[in-house]
Amino acid sequence: MTTDDRDAEASALDAADPLRTYRDRYVGAETPLVYFDGNSLGRPLRVTAERIASFVADEWGGRLIRAWDETWMQLPYTLGDALGAAVLGAGPGQTVVGDSTTVLLYKLVRAALDAQQARDPSRVELVVDTGNFPTDRYVVEGIAAERGGRVRWIEVDRAAGVEAGLLAAAVGPETAVVVLSHVAYRSGYMADGAALTAIARDAGALMLWDLCHSAGSVPVHLDAWGADLAVGCTYKYLGGGPGSPAFAYVAERHQHALTQPIQGWMGTAEVFAMGPEYVPGPGMQRFLSGTPPILAMQPLRDSVAVIAEAGIDAIRAKSIALTQYAASLADELLAPFGVTLASPADPALRGGHLTMSHPAMRAVTARLWDQDVIPDYRDPDGLRIGLAPLSVSFAEVLRGMRAVAEAVRDTT
Repeated sequence: MTTDDRDAEASALDAADPLRTYRDRYVGAETPLVYFDGNSLGRPLRVTAERIASFVADEWGGRLIRAWDETWMQLPYTLGDALGAAVLGAGPGQTVVGDSTTVLLYKLVRAALDAQQARDPSRVELVVDTGNFPTDRYVVEGIAAERGGRVRWIEVDRAAGVEAGLLAAAVGPETAVVVLSHVAYRSGYMADGAALTAIARDAGALMLWDLCHSAGSVPVHLDAWGADLAVGCTYKYLGGGPGSPAFAYVAERHQHALTQPIQGWMGTAEVFAMGPEYVPGPGMQRFLSGTPPILAMQPLRDSVAVIAEAGIDAIRAKSIALTQYAASLADELLAPFGVTLASPADPALRGGHLTMSHPAMRAVTARLWDQDVIPDYRDPDGLRIGLAPLSVSFAEVLRGMRAVAEAVRDTT
């Protein structure tokens, strides 16, 4: 295909994109910079600057401490419900926003393990795969050591992820909790949420999903899957900003039975009673600990609203189109230089990012950053591109992939 033909194709794809106008709502989307890292940190919405300014002047500066009673105390729950409805396939009263992903992982895995062991002392194993995100593996190992448990590792292909046969072989009568990522952080492999949840639950285990690389990019159906627990960050496809608070989902059927290990005043039944002992609050309140990060929640309010407006199914359709387009460009422009796709070829088996493998990719990534083309690098030898559907155009993908091809050519 000629250069002009490629340009015309990208223009036609953008013109036919039903979500194309959303791109104008994001800061920096109008610039020549190519942003291939929306799966690590999403672009901010323009309206968020207005919201933060208004928040400082009105809610914080005007209402001062009165705002806690007026709106802030409920924000972790109302924002959690909005997130659950727009993104997670979760009914109300099951999602709360607050803490970091690591802290929420610790709370829920530890609570789940303790509940399982109270029910059956032989349930001592925590199942996690070797390709899971480091935080997940580290938290699981730490809890196993702390509580006298044992880690059962699933060995996975780093270009893929955990599929049904692997999980079925790993679970059994000693399994307490299974911790898996819905979308693998390296390869983008998207696990079958319903099937794997059923396998874990049939074995008597509790299933916890890490949704960091899927929330806001692909449809998630926690209630329909029968999921027990889930956590996820909000600064990737959810666009909450650097260090924005994470979310936790606990299925309603489990909320009364789980005792989270970080007992703080916000999780008590009567927050301002300042009682002599800890009494956990009802529902998702018991999974809070300290004061909610209200200021840090403000960008997420805008982003969840935009995702709800666009619709997660439409977002997923564009995500597939973008990654398919990038994969076709990789085959045409990069394969001649020995670059291979380290992600599933079938778009139904991957989320919103692709990883391309070549020994020079660390140097290639550094060069691209100097040129305002921003992917990220992941060992071993992987250049990862995360395409946020609401803020990325097909023309941007074409510019970026051309730059990748030039960098690989000049580095090898």
